[in-house]
Amino acid sequence: MQENSLQNQAQKQLLEYQIKELNELAIGEEEFAELEQEHKLLSNSGELASTCQHAIELIYEGEEVNALGILQSASNALIELAELDPKLSALPDMVAEAIIQLEEANSELRNYLDRIDVDPARMAYVEQRFSKVMSVARKHHVQPEELYQHHQDLLQQIEALDCSDEKMDELAANVQVKYQDYLEQAEKLHKSRCRYAKELNKLITQSMHELSMEKAVFNIEVNNEGTHPSPLGLDTVCFLVSTNPGQPLQPIAKVASGGELSRISLAIQVITAQKVDTPSLIFDEVDVGISGPTAAVVGKMLRKLGESTQVLCVTHLPQVAGCGHQQMFVAKNTKNGTTETQMRLLDQNQRVSELARLLGGSQITESTLANAKELLIAA
Repeated sequence: MQENSLQNQAQKQLLEYQIKELNELAIGEEEFAELEQEHKLLSNSGELASTCQHAIELIYEGEEVNALGILQSASNALIELAELDPKLSALPDMVAEAIIQLEEANSELRNYLDRIDVDPARMAYVEQRFSKVMSVARKHHVQPEELYQHHQDLLQQIEALDCSDEKMDELAANVQVKYQDYLEQAEKLHKSRCRYAKELNKLITQSMHELSMEKAVFNIEVNNEGTHPSPLGLDTVCFLVSTNPGQPLQPIAKVASGGELSRISLAIQVITAQKVDTPSLIFDEVDVGISGPTAAVVGKMLRKLGESTQVLCVTHLPQVAGCGHQQMFVAKNTKNGTTETQMRLLDQNQRVSELARLLGGSQITESTLANAKELLIAA
């Protein structure tokens, strides 16, 4: 044991010397790669600037000839050809696109040229730092990009030497005690999950039936066999669903369509909203494949959910839209060849008109307006 102690002491002294040098260097995890890249750019800043300027001249600024001028001449010629032969009408647009891309490339090159910084002081610092890192890396027999991790490894080695056998035994015993306590708590958590899973299975299945998924079955599978310890216990939890009679229970993602996923999510959120606070929920296509009374149920569920959290729902059904505390109109508009999506908040009168449009199409009548008002009153 005394011999081992002397060996450990000698090893510790060597580690302390090596670590002191690395502490003074204080290299960052990605610093060498950044230094290498910056050194390369600074070393070639003059060539970068001249080549960049030459490219700009070829593209745009050449006095006698430049690429942009050639393309513009070609565009004018193609426009004349297209006027003579409509079969060539697509060609001017192709060249116009090339001109736009060339102008964008020229703009990018100008911006890049403006950012090129020839700083002798910075260059001197980078070269000095780069050389220092290379020197220390050679001394420690590692690649310069491995120096940071090498430093961390040495710190771990000296930390391990600082732990005496007695302390290691103490730590091992403490770990075992804590592990047993973890297993006990994990088992309690497993039983609690299984108990509440049965309750949730029943409530969520019932909620899915109300959402026009009459034959659906929801099941939470809680398994603690063959799993590894984690901060969340030993369980793996999987949400299973069967959407049709005779269909086996499978993970939701494998069997549910987009609309079904939204409705299943709604069913889950409505049941769990009493226990879990979620800042915002977004539902899309939650009304796919439903209408009439079922749509009204979806709307009521979303409104109820909106009493405890913020709910956003994209819908085409008036029964759902009418249940919202607020309603926004989303439309796409094309202007000057560009399509934009706009969204605006509707006031009460605008809501009535929009709900009437959803109820009766483009022809809004007194009857559809009355029905729209009834939807808002019923909400």
